Amino acid sequence: MVAHLRRSVQRDGPGWGAGETPAPRPGLTDPMVLSELWRYPVKSMAGERLREAVLRPDGLLGDRGVLAVGPDGQVRTARRWPGLLGLHATLGPGGAPLVDGLPWDHPEVAARVERAAGPGARLVRFEGPERFDVLPLLVATDGAIAAFGRDGRRLRPNLVIGGVEGLAERTWEGRVLRIGACLVRAVSLRGRCVMTTFDPDTQARDPGVLRDIAARFDGTLALDAEVVRGGTLREGDPVTLAG
Repeated sequence: MVAHLRRSVQRDGPGWGAGETPAPRPGLTDPMVLSELWRYPVKSMAGERLREAVLRPDGLLGDRGVLAVGPDGQVRTARRWPGLLGLHATLGPGGAPLVDGLPWDHPEVAARVERAAGPGARLVRFEGPERFDVLPLLVATDGAIAAFGRDGRRLRPNLVIGGVEGLAERTWEGRVLRIGACLVRAVSLRGRCVMTTFDPDTQARDPGVLRDIAARFDGTLALDAEVVRGGTLREGDPVTLAG
């Protein structure tokens, strides 16, 4: 099963010393902070906003550790099955995923997943790196979301950095973000897909959203990122650009 999942999911440095000085931060209006922190315990379902989370080498603890597959073992996502976005995934007190407040393996959850993702769809645990479309983290900024002009949840970010002017994030490829005690490298701008066209609350589709991203942002918004140094992230943590 794991090997099958690995085939079916697209796979599209050193720390900074205390004596090193962060590089200048172009395009900033206020000190940068971690303004939002999001986790998606079940891939393609609505996620949960957090006050704090543990950051590991493979991303946020509990992020996308469960996903939907069809009878053939192929992963089913909201790109084709947007009804999945109407289910709300969280982590319970013991760390196990919940869907709409029920254990992820509850019979009622199984029925809801089939209704959302088609006959024979079911949830499975899978914690390999292939559970991410590209990299373990997606970093967005308040400036780019404001330029986008729509609900930032359409971008499904893990981290939203506040205090960023306009589209300054587009100059961050290859840069390292110091977020509290953690270090995250912004690797590349994320090419956006049909997921952005679905309203996060109603799942109504607006194809004009993706056309707009292509026209105004060359098809990319937010940044795929990797973990350089883990730790605990908290909303309000100071953020600086280094390197």
